[in-house]
Amino acid sequence: MATEGAEGVDTPIAYFLDDQRYHGKSERTLEAYERVLRKFECFVEQEFEAIETIGEADRRACMAWIHSLRGQFESSTIATYASYLNRFYDYMTRIGAFDENPMALVMEELSESIDTNPTRRELSISDMQAFVASIVHPLERAVVVMLLKTGMRVGELCNLDLRDLHGEFSSLELEWTPRVELDQRPSSVYVSAEPARGTVVNGEERTASNKRKRETVVPVDTELQAVLREWLAIRPDPVSPARALFLDTGETWGERLTPSDVRYIVEKHAREQGWYRTGGGTTENVTPHYFRHFFTTHLRDRTGDRGIVQYLRGDVAGDVIDTYTHNWGDRVRETYLNHIYRVTV
Repeated sequence: MATEGAEGVDTPIAYFLDDQRYHGKSERTLEAYERVLRKFECFVEQEFEAIETIGEADRRACMAWIHSLRGQFESSTIATYASYLNRFYDYMTRIGAFDENPMALVMEELSESIDTNPTRRELSISDMQAFVASIVHPLERAVVVMLLKTGMRVGELCNLDLRDLHGEFSSLELEWTPRVELDQRPSSVYVSAEPARGTVVNGEERTASNKRKRETVVPVDTELQAVLREWLAIRPDPVSPARALFLDTGETWGERLTPSDVRYIVEKHAREQGWYRTGGGTTENVTPHYFRHFFTTHLRDRTGDRGIVQYLRGDVAGDVIDTYTHNWGDRVRETYLNHIYRVTV
């Protein structure tokens, strides 16, 4: 199956990952691809003596691997793994490194399908309040409450700088000037659409990308302000002049939190609560993205206004978002403050 058509492809997996990195795939995505591809490579080496490299795997080997996953993972996870392998072989075939894609027919025969809207663990507001109450560290508590109260993505949270926050923090010795976009918009946080992994924003190269279609201003209620105040009171001096809002207090003291840091924080506390299990799928585990789902579901049900929720999530088209931008003070802020749930008791 392997061919000499593409020069330099003696390590196909590494070659594929490098190409995906050049196309802007996040480190988390690259890690997922490599983990799955290495699993498959190891399986083929152990189960098929006649197959020496991943480039020689055929349809039978691919089907055997998919079958070996049953009983270990949920069907949606198996389908995701299969899609990763299919994308790898499709790419290697397109560049001429491999003769054909052995996963093409497997994908047609595969009974599992990727559920784009899976049924997730159902948690009430009181469940979430108990969860937040169990978090003692001011940084970890602030991170979780920020995700719960704004619905922002992990990368968006990590990219926040002090200038992106406007609120009543005069009791702190820490001072900063909020960005001009927050003028006349008190008690709010600005989520930019600008940051992308590898680009320099506010004097610092970013390791995560924001996925907003447009910038968004999200109200900050008194509860979130109180939690942020507790964090800012102990926040270490930042390493970068960009003055990130959330900084590590561990081994990389003073450096901007990364998405992996946030996922570790959430997973740690979710495990303690019984909400996370190794090998558990989307329907079982509580992850940072679950908080975005929680925010969307509960705020939409409380307001009955899908448009405002879409605006706050930052995933609506330009003409719609303009409507809410112009009515931020009268409609968005008022609706949000009247309906946002409390997560601390």
